[in-house]
Amino acid sequence: MSVLDVGCGPGTITVDLAQRVAPAPVLGIDASPDVIDLAGVAAARTVGPDSALRFAVGDVYALDAEEDSYDVVHAHQVLQHLGDPVRALAEMRRVCRPVGIIAVRDADYSSFSWAPLDLRLDRWLELYRRLARHNSGEPDAGRFLLGWALEAGCSDVVPGASTWCFATPEDRRWWGGLWADRMTGSAIAAQLTELGWASAAELADIATAFRSWAEEPGGWFAVLHGELVARP
Repeated sequence: MSVLDVGCGPGTITVDLAQRVAPAPVLGIDASPDVIDLAGVAAARTVGPDSALRFAVGDVYALDAEEDSYDVVHAHQVLQHLGDPVRALAEMRRVCRPVGIIAVRDADYSSFSWAPLDLRLDRWLELYRRLARHNSGEPDAGRFLLGWALEAGCSDVVPGASTWCFATPEDRRWWGGLWADRMTGSAIAAQLTELGWASAAELADIATAFRSWAEEPGGWFAVLHGELVARP
């Protein structure tokens, strides 16, 4: 069962997919050469040099593959970042075999919920969704996946939803630390300050809010996703 993982990032999911379908070929692609380099190094340590897993720089709008090349075409948290997700799905559909599967999942940011309440986290969500749309993305992509797939010509579409819940101390520390770091030391933070939408001090305050939330014994955070599997 050959697999194409679109927008693979550092390749953690791609490696898991490769282990499940070995020795079938698995290709992970991403637009960032730096990320692909990191994925390749990590994969070599995990699956070894003889694996059929490969990584390459690629463009979801122009996949370097013939029609009907893959049994599974997978994209996790990718379509939300694209200016034309329907076109991307149509291209994924092109390279998927007629009896194959297209599988996608994306978050729906405006459906996120958490406790305890904190106005600084409200501000985080407002800033993130505004920036995503400024960058031609759709932060609430999860709710649109079904319509996008139908518009792209997919058939036998099975839509659904799932959630992540961060409520254990370990999960809270990971999720809170992830977003605290992003709000002070990532491209998100840099762009927000460059646009003048938030000051470095405000972003640091939001980061503090995430770390404080993570230490709350009653801290709870739910992330809603839309998802689907479909035939070409």
